[in-house]
This record gives sequence, structure tokens and C-alpha cells, in this order.
Amino acid sequence: MRIYAVSDIHGKRDRIVRIREHISDLNPDVLVIAGDITNYTDAHSVIKDLNDMPLPVLAIRGNTDFSRVETLLERASNISSLHLNKIELNGVTFAGVSGTIPIPFYSKLCLFEKRIIEKIEDLLERKTVFVAHPPPRGILDEAFGRFHAGSAGLYTMIVRRQPRLFLCGHIHERPGWKYVGETLVVNCNMGQGRGGALVTYDGTNDVEITMLQ
Repeated sequence: MRIYAVSDIHGKRDRIVRIREHISDLNPDVLVIAGDITNYTDAHSVIKDLNDMPLPVLAIRGNTDFSRVETLLERASNISSLHLNKIELNGVTFAGVSGTIPIPFYSKLCLFEKRIIEKIEDLLERKTVFVAHPPPRGILDEAFGRFHAGSAGLYTMIVRRQPRLFLCGHIHERPGWKYVGETLVVNCNMGQGRGGALVTYDGTNDVEITMLQ
């Protein structure tokens, strides 16, 4: 399966155009959006544009997506919310969680992060593609190139459960990929002219990553 993964669109029209161009050029099987779809405003038009993409779209909310974005995702005919949900496409299982509180130099999924992580763990298997907005603490999370700002709770959960692939964003300065044990973490943010990541995954072990412009 060819997964086109992006995050941090922030409602920018040029980023939506870039997504369309990559879909046309690369012919992925699914578009996965790891949060910050909007920039607090203009949610309806952004969701409509994404809903019109010529392939299935899976998404979670980030810190710049108000809760009403979840309702828009659920109503969209071609977008499926991954928030505390498990979806299988072409033999690959996806699961995710929405939300991020960007505490200075630290991120949490929500105020009661431990509770929601317990719910996430019930969805995860070894082969799952897991999607959240913030990166795990210490992994592709250096804000301003200096300060670690990821989620400690996510890091602990990933170490414990080792899903094969984790897609995230949030920290614009640190696109790329890195392993945590056997979990491949991909920060697929679209900040600073980037285009996300193309991930080829067979649902078992083999994963190939191409970072896009």
C-alpha cells in the first residue's frame, strides 16, 4: 500500500494544491492527515477540498482544529475520522487519536492523557499504522531546533506496544523519520514548503519512506 501522509496543512491553499499534485503524480492508495488540517477558521471549505480528493482520506485533528472539525470529518463522504477508531484498507489497519495541547516545551494529547492512551492501546496491534498529531517525546520533536516538545505519554506507549508505523507532525522544524525500537516514526508536516511523506507499507514488516517537497 502506498500511503501519502501529511500534517499541518493549516488551511493553506498552496498546501492543498501541493497535495493534489502529489496525488496525481504518485497515485497513492490513501491520504492520511495527522492533524492541524485548519488554522482555526474556514474549516468548511478546507474539509470540502479534502473530501474532493480522488482517493480515501483518513484524518485526525490537531491543536489548530476546533472540535467542530471532528463533526465535519464525520459528515464528509470521502473522509474517515481515525479518532479512537480502527479502519482497515487493503489489508492495512489504521488507528488514531485526535488532539494536542501545546504546553511550552511539552505536548499532551489532552488534559487527561493517561486515560486516552489507555483507550488507544486497546486499538493497537503490531501491524497497526498509528496516527497522532504530536511526535513522541525526544523523537523528531525539537521545536526551534533546540527544545524537545513531544508527548512523553506517546513515547512510553510506543515503546510498550511497538506499532509498526507511527505518523505524526506538529513540530515543523523536524520532518523526517526515525526508529523507536521496531516502530518507524514519521513526522510528515508540510511546514516550510514541504510536501509530506510517501510511505510504502505491505502491512507486515517492509516499509519504505520518501520525504516530499
